[in-house]
Amino acid sequence: MFEGLDDIDWSLLEHAYGTAEEIPGLLRALRSPHSEERSKALDRYYSAVHHQGDVYPSTAASLPFLFELAADSATPDRAAVVALLVSIGRESLERGFADDGTEIEYYPPAGFAQAASFLRARGAEFAELARDPDPNVSLAAVPGLGVFLDDAGRAAALLRERLAAERGIAARLRILDAAAVLALRLPAASPHVMDWLTQLAAAPALGPVTRLAALIQRARCTPHEIGEDVLPAAVALLRENIGVLPVQPIAPASSRPPVPTQGVAPQIVAAFEDLDHSTRVYALTTGLLRTFHDVLAGRVAERTAVLAEQLASPDPGTRLDAVRMSGELMRTWRGDHTHLLMLVAGQLTTDDLEVAAGAVGVLETCHPIADPAREALAAYVDAQRTAHGPDVWAAPEARLRKSHQAAVRALARLGDARALPSLLAALDGDVDAWRAIQVTRYLPQAAGELVPRLGDHLRRIDLSQEWTTMSANAILSALAALGDPAAVDVVADALRAAARHEQHGVTASALRTLEAFGPAAADVREAIRSLTTHTDAHIRPAAVAALWAVGANPAETMPLLLDLLDDPITFRIREAADVLAEIGPPASAALPRLRERLTHGYEWVRVPCAAALWAIGGQSEAPAVLDALLQAMGENPATANAVVACLDRMGALAAPALPLLHKQLAQPQRGNGFQTLENDEELQRLASTLISRLDSPTSTPAARR
Repeated sequence: MFEGLDDIDWSLLEHAYGTAEEIPGLLRALRSPHSEERSKALDRYYSAVHHQGDVYPSTAASLPFLFELAADSATPDRAAVVALLVSIGRESLERGFADDGTEIEYYPPAGFAQAASFLRARGAEFAELARDPDPNVSLAAVPGLGVFLDDAGRAAALLRERLAAERGIAARLRILDAAAVLALRLPAASPHVMDWLTQLAAAPALGPVTRLAALIQRARCTPHEIGEDVLPAAVALLRENIGVLPVQPIAPASSRPPVPTQGVAPQIVAAFEDLDHSTRVYALTTGLLRTFHDVLAGRVAERTAVLAEQLASPDPGTRLDAVRMSGELMRTWRGDHTHLLMLVAGQLTTDDLEVAAGAVGVLETCHPIADPAREALAAYVDAQRTAHGPDVWAAPEARLRKSHQAAVRALARLGDARALPSLLAALDGDVDAWRAIQVTRYLPQAAGELVPRLGDHLRRIDLSQEWTTMSANAILSALAALGDPAAVDVVADALRAAARHEQHGVTASALRTLEAFGPAAADVREAIRSLTTHTDAHIRPAAVAALWAVGANPAETMPLLLDLLDDPITFRIREAADVLAEIGPPASAALPRLRERLTHGYEWVRVPCAAALWAIGGQSEAPAVLDALLQAMGENPATANAVVACLDRMGALAAPALPLLHKQLAQPQRGNGFQTLENDEELQRLASTLISRLDSPTSTPAARR
């Protein structure tokens, strides 16, 4: 075994973390008689050689040896090796080739094409593995029939054979998923597979779970042909599933060793814990129902109907998975989500704190549209404080603490003062105060109570420690949003300490906070001025912006801004343009440079420069500004919010943008993957208002400034 393994110069190959010299050792460890050694090797392979689905040339080079392991009955944990091979193959086919089948070129070169070629050449061997006497190996190999075997007839026959012999629900779901993959990959297999799936969906003897899987996988094969009968059939089968699938309590979040916390920002620790928690699947049908939601895509009403059934399940794990899917739908697709929001809010009355915490977490991330759930959130927070006391934020029971904190945060993001008692308790204590700090910005009406506490937290931060920067930045951001000048002194102290310890990120954050205070921070002008020549990419523009905001005159500020406009760092150009727009007509000396920047190759430079041109030059600059804005929005939809905000200031002169605005509002999906729900809701509001004004018969060509 492993003939030729040492003939490869692995030092010339790399994986996610550098040289691939460790791969021979990992491969040999996968054959070790010691389970712990095998487990560590497999974990390392996934994390380094197949990192987040990546396939490197070193990954492809190791495939012949992985296949040897999979084919040898003496190999322990063969099923895990087969599953690894399937994962590498799936990722290679999905990420290595365009829709038309052409290879996608990567730099540095990837191993997708090489891996796909190797594994597809061994499709027949996957067929043998799918009949392996070891049921775990054969089940792990089943997806390979859909992905690698090019003999459509043989693959379909094997899948039929496996389904007829299989009684386990998880195995049946995997077999039917492989059938859909086969039909989608090989047109020759499609008619036979779809007829088979149709027959299965109509066969009562198979049970509701198998029939539901067949129905969904059939719809997946031809999503454009989903008929009106599919949704009622799916809902009916979901209802039949009640009583078929076991109802089980949700297990503790993780048995993994705790993440080290010494010298690590609490936000980072929590992020790892949340990542571990979010990747858990709580029900057998979760993957299947995710597939159905993917197939239904933007059919919001149909997906809401399916989610309503999922959320009505007696199984808490099924409901928790459904809560998460509800959040994904609302964050991804536009529409009236009021009914779904209330269904999610209805989970707050459950006795399962894990489900309740998931529900309030969704309401928090969807806060721009979550107002219909406000009273349910407030009642939940009040009930917990009544039942467990005013210190429930720091409750020793982890699930109770988590659910209460999430509910308070969600309520605070709605600007509801009923969140304040728990937030103040958090700020006055030491348990997860950072979670409260993140949402204080939404309660400006309570600045008088919040700002002194935030200031105390900022004073206690040791800025000589690198790991404290996230906490300091969060507090500074909150103080900037609250805008209370009572915090000027503590922010000024933080600025000086951050500069002294060369904490550049905190220095820039403190400058932005002083900028938000405006002239009230005039006494800090000298400290700000000293940073306007700083070499850091973020500090220098932040200092110039703060200097202007606290009361510097244009004669001092303009030379600094003009220098930033000539800077090769695009971020500095953008920051300078934003300040010039605030200065307005007195910044006319910048007009020539701003006009030049309209030809910049980066749209995130062109858009702020166009906005500054309008603010300074007004109507005479309108044609060039409009052209730059519309071109940027067409090239990069992520600029839409900034573009529409400037168009709104242009008034009737923005009329040529109407077709693009209508097109933007007609899109059913939110943004392009980078657009948050909050930004998208704001974009829809701005665009709708502007369209209404521009379409008004009373609209005139007069420019608005």
